[in-house]
Amino acid sequence: MVFLGILEDHKLAHVPATVILNEEQSPNHEVTAGLKHGKGKNADIVLIPQPSEDPNDPLNWSPTKKLVVISTIAFGSILYASVLAPLLSPALVVIALTFNKSVGDITQISGYMLLVTACSGPIICALSRKYGKRPLLVASSAFGLLGTIICSATNTYNGLLAGRVIQGFSISAFESLVVSMIGDLYFVHQRGLYMTLMQFILGAASNFSAIIVGPIADNLGWKYLFHILIAFSAFETLALFLFVPETAYNRDHRYDIDELVDDKLSDLAAAEKRHEQLGSGGDMKSTAGESDVVRVETHNSTSPAHRPKKTFIQSLSLYNGTFSNDNLLQLLIAPFAVCTNLAVLWVVIVTGGLTAFFVAQSYDMAQIFMAPPYSLSAAGVGYLSLGPFLGGLVGSIFLGSTLDPLIRWCAKKNNGIYEPEYRLLGMIPSITTTIGLVAFGYLCESKSSYYLTAFTHGLDLFGIVCAAISASAYAIDAYRDMSSEVFIVNMVFKNLLFYGFSYFVNDWTARAGPGTVFYIFGGMGAMMTLTTPVLYFWGKRYRSYWARHNLLEKWGIRTHAEM
Repeated sequence: MVFLGILEDHKLAHVPATVILNEEQSPNHEVTAGLKHGKGKNADIVLIPQPSEDPNDPLNWSPTKKLVVISTIAFGSILYASVLAPLLSPALVVIALTFNKSVGDITQISGYMLLVTACSGPIICALSRKYGKRPLLVASSAFGLLGTIICSATNTYNGLLAGRVIQGFSISAFESLVVSMIGDLYFVHQRGLYMTLMQFILGAASNFSAIIVGPIADNLGWKYLFHILIAFSAFETLALFLFVPETAYNRDHRYDIDELVDDKLSDLAAAEKRHEQLGSGGDMKSTAGESDVVRVETHNSTSPAHRPKKTFIQSLSLYNGTFSNDNLLQLLIAPFAVCTNLAVLWVVIVTGGLTAFFVAQSYDMAQIFMAPPYSLSAAGVGYLSLGPFLGGLVGSIFLGSTLDPLIRWCAKKNNGIYEPEYRLLGMIPSITTTIGLVAFGYLCESKSSYYLTAFTHGLDLFGIVCAAISASAYAIDAYRDMSSEVFIVNMVFKNLLFYGFSYFVNDWTARAGPGTVFYIFGGMGAMMTLTTPVLYFWGKRYRSYWARHNLLEKWGIRTHAEM
């Protein structure tokens, strides 16, 4: 049995995603000594995946360049994935009065936007697999800018609907591709921090925007929400074009030692040693393993170590060739096909379902708190989002500061071997999701203090953020070869739920009361969270089973662009 109760597998000599992380504790020290390692305090950490010798490999980019890229796409995620969907929530009643519509009609505007987001997701995934992430990110930001301009200029209900629908095309890339980009840029031992950042943006940052947009809608009018957003959207579109090069990269699959059944570490270490000899002036022709070096490196006949580094102007190209030989139909099917993997399906349902319950709360906020006995203004409703914002912030800081050290500690105790299931230990705090949802419903039903409702609102988001960070990090580490498809189908599932809730949650709350609604959501959240131990204890055995019975391979659907 593996440390902390994970059940060992006896079918494969090496289960994909089980890797040597801490070399000092590993019995295979001699094998891993020839591989690339971290620097400084991480000098004993084996880099997973192993970077190639190509200076254009995103894993080889400087820390500064990576930080600029991740900061730019994080800002885009704030604008499009976090702010757009709940942008109108504090002002729903105000907009309904403007157009002489019901609150449900205005909620459905955002619902249609999210429906477009869900439907465009598989297309975004297919095109990003074929042509890379950069052109999709730039195009998505441009759609966001165009939709915002239309919403800013319109004076009709249909005009607002059209603008929001166009904005919907901007969301899916910033809700899914940016998460998989963490796997493009960072190694296993670094991903927890950046995964925390992205999940905080996707799960909690929207609440801070509500604090701002409420007063804006009250004091300046709801159209100023779009007037102001235009400047930020234009800045993001320009920054993406200038500072976010393509992160998709086709390195030889043997470097992806976290994805292989036979990792052949000794062969890879030998190839690395030959690279060092070549790099120090050794004669390539005199090297017996010359063909092996090229074969291990890439399909290209040119050794990556001798490729020229792209210039800044070259990095601005929106077309960088193709990254998959599969046709677009196969790539369109792939996000749905990955759900045949039960672990992936679990990640999609749990993270999507818990997030949807939180979004349902945002739909109800104006309806509950602008009515007696609270009788708050749009600004007042916006200020209530301070509770979930702080809850999400605390959850992000807590898991962001503990998850990577925790998995390194677990690997150290496990003879230096890292199991992705250790990431699921971060699911433990997510039980607060159920406590928060049930308490929120009870307090709203009994017309209790809105300070208490804001606290319980924060409590459930604390748990949701912990669940999202933990499950998403597990998905990247355990099934990195499918990460783009996983987060695309996760985004599709979430947004379809958001769209469905926009049709009935307001009427349901008015009819049954907030208590009934959130008791049901809380109970469903508990059932989802309590399934975690099954995946934790049996996850490694299932990874082995999937490696031996991969349905995608049997159907001819590839999720890894191995050339």
